[in-house]
Amino acid sequence: MENFICVQCGTQFAESAPPPPSCPICADERQFVRHSGQEWTTLKRLAANHHNRFEEEAPRLLGIGTEPDFAISQRALLLQSPGGNLLWDCTALLDDQTAAEVDARGGVRAIAISHPHFYTTMVDWAERFDTEIFLHAADREWVLRESPRIQFWEGTRLSLWAGMTLINCGGHFEGGTVLHWPAASRDGGSIGALLTGDIITVVQDRRYVSFMRSYPNLIPLGAIAIRRIVERIEPFSFDQIYGGWWQANVLSNAKAAVTRSAERYLRAIGI
Repeated sequence: MENFICVQCGTQFAESAPPPPSCPICADERQFVRHSGQEWTTLKRLAANHHNRFEEEAPRLLGIGTEPDFAISQRALLLQSPGGNLLWDCTALLDDQTAAEVDARGGVRAIAISHPHFYTTMVDWAERFDTEIFLHAADREWVLRESPRIQFWEGTRLSLWAGMTLINCGGHFEGGTVLHWPAASRDGGSIGALLTGDIITVVQDRRYVSFMRSYPNLIPLGAIAIRRIVERIEPFSFDQIYGGWWQANVLSNAKAAVTRSAERYLRAIGI
């Protein structure tokens, strides 16, 4: 029996003898099945020819991403806090080197994930670091490997420790979540940051962000969804955004960037 991993999106499935017949996450319109067809791997096989890269994205914010690129090439973020570390989003590869790097920084108190495209091997991570996983209940149907470590939360906000808050924005997925980190710092001062995956995605022009239902299939969100995202984050102060990929960050005036990006988006779709 194996916990098979979808090569296209990195999602790990419950144990089975043969691979699953298909990946529901890739079959959904927000993702896609590889042009060569469905392919599978396992954590052991992945570790044989991949490794994780570690890079400080900001003070107390460690990026973890797999090389060569795997799945959607995302990277996770280990947010280091005096009250315990939070792993934000997840990468499929977890090996001894990765565990040692994380342990050296204080381990993981909890895992929180923005949406199903980042679930990957979250259960293995939770078991290795003996912790729980916070997922929004609106995305419960996309959990393909169940575990008692998964804690589903409801509503628009969930308060964590050290002032951190999970915020349900919806949009890309109904349970789409961002994390507000009030203690993000620069030059010794507290500035606040949002960790967003691609619920709010940082585009190539780092003065802007964007919002989509499906990125690979170019399906836009409607006006109601955009306005809800902006409204949900409005009460929070932040100057930076850290997205779901290396260097996909807005490093100053990030809240203003969200506002002008939403206004530009709404003009573009004729609202």
